Amino acid sequence: MSLRPASASDLLIDGKLIPGSGGVFDVVNPATEEVIGQAADATLDDMDSAIAAARHAFDTTNWSRDATFRAHCLRQLRDALLAHTDELRELTVAEVGCPVFLTHGPQLEGPIRDLGYFADLAESYEWTHDLGEAKPMGIRNTREIRKEAVGVVGAITPWNFPHQINFAKIGPALAAGCTVVLKPAPDTPWCAALVGKVIAEETDFPPGVVNIVTSSDNALGAQLSTDPRVDIVSFTGSTATGKKVMASAAETLKKVFLELGGKSAFIVLDDADLASAVSMAAFAVVTHAGQGCAITTRLVVPSEKLAEATALARDSLAGFAAADPTDPGTICGPVISATQRERVESYIELAKTEGGTIEIGGTRPADKEKGFFVSPTLISGLDNSSRTAQEEIFGPVLVILGYDGDDDAIRIANDSPYGLSGAVWGTDRGRINRVVDGVRTGTMSINGGIWYSADVPFGGYKQSGIGREMGVAGFEEYLETKAIAEPT
Repeated sequence: MSLRPASASDLLIDGKLIPGSGGVFDVVNPATEEVIGQAADATLDDMDSAIAAARHAFDTTNWSRDATFRAHCLRQLRDALLAHTDELRELTVAEVGCPVFLTHGPQLEGPIRDLGYFADLAESYEWTHDLGEAKPMGIRNTREIRKEAVGVVGAITPWNFPHQINFAKIGPALAAGCTVVLKPAPDTPWCAALVGKVIAEETDFPPGVVNIVTSSDNALGAQLSTDPRVDIVSFTGSTATGKKVMASAAETLKKVFLELGGKSAFIVLDDADLASAVSMAAFAVVTHAGQGCAITTRLVVPSEKLAEATALARDSLAGFAAADPTDPGTICGPVISATQRERVESYIELAKTEGGTIEIGGTRPADKEKGFFVSPTLISGLDNSSRTAQEEIFGPVLVILGYDGDDDAIRIANDSPYGLSGAVWGTDRGRINRVVDGVRTGTMSINGGIWYSADVPFGGYKQSGIGREMGVAGFEEYLETKAIAEPT
């Protein structure tokens, strides 16, 4: 079976591949601005059918009660997708604009393999827990806790790491026994639709267990938030949209999982190897053109080393030109769309009005007539209270800030509405631990440590979200708890 879409990728609804009632919409390559094909354009009626199918599959089949079969289906999907890796790699780079080197990790191969972790978890998880005997009201009882699937999951995903986020939602949800309706971002419909094709044609998933609905209309995501047949909404995206999802979900009191924005701080202690730390910070902010919610976009350095760190960061960013994502050596590709490029450019202009200095970048690459490219950019001279230092930009833009003492560094890191990730570099373990303990964030990297893995829960504090994705904690987001007692 070939995955290459001839014209339109179909929707997957109730086990069938069907066209969208709204026709098709264009898929654009961010690196060339060329239309490379079309995707099925679903309507509200299509979404209604998908929700009905997921509801029926959960309520009338044995899916939620057969962990062994669920694990089998997930492993089938993993193996089938791995067999199509080369096709998926080419299509992912073309649709997402991500550098091809990332497809060997979190943009493709890593998330596919992670499906095996969730399959294993479906079989190894302790679904029941014996609480022993007790005598409430003088009556001896045995008590037991059972974990059960929440029900129908409405999964709404963004465009920046589509495979990783799609599988981080459907993997644990399906392993837990839920059924799923996946609504991917309009910018990257193929990454989801082609998974639907594999599910329909190469796996044993029962009809309705997985439904994939691509659309140019964001209102379909809102439909998942309000429909009473959906038991939980799992959303990854901007904080502003996450608030709307939460408000909509409140009408039916459905559970919500929200993985939202970030403006993470990279703290360099005064005893760190400054050159190594700054080089790593520069690499992080240009990877996939800075389009990652957990990327450290504020570089926080000792004030007495600010000038030196600025020069080092400027030199490092000069080595990361925005380039063709199909080139294996490219780190910084294009941003996803003209709209996103305009957003990034508006923040660069804002930084100038706030008194910032553009140390490098701040423009479109001179050698790129086509493509949504932004040159890696370093901004100095701002206070952490500036909008440029406070708001998520989602582009290859690094703001460098000075601090005076470890307490001030922690204060700056925490002076943000977000709390998703962070990093600290240094040599004194006691000081490092104090920073890690002091920064209010969901993940922290020490001296370049990589926390990303299938078994590591990911999520944030404050306005970076609610709940955790990945790991056992992410799996349990899709479970309910039932307490049972029986007299002895």
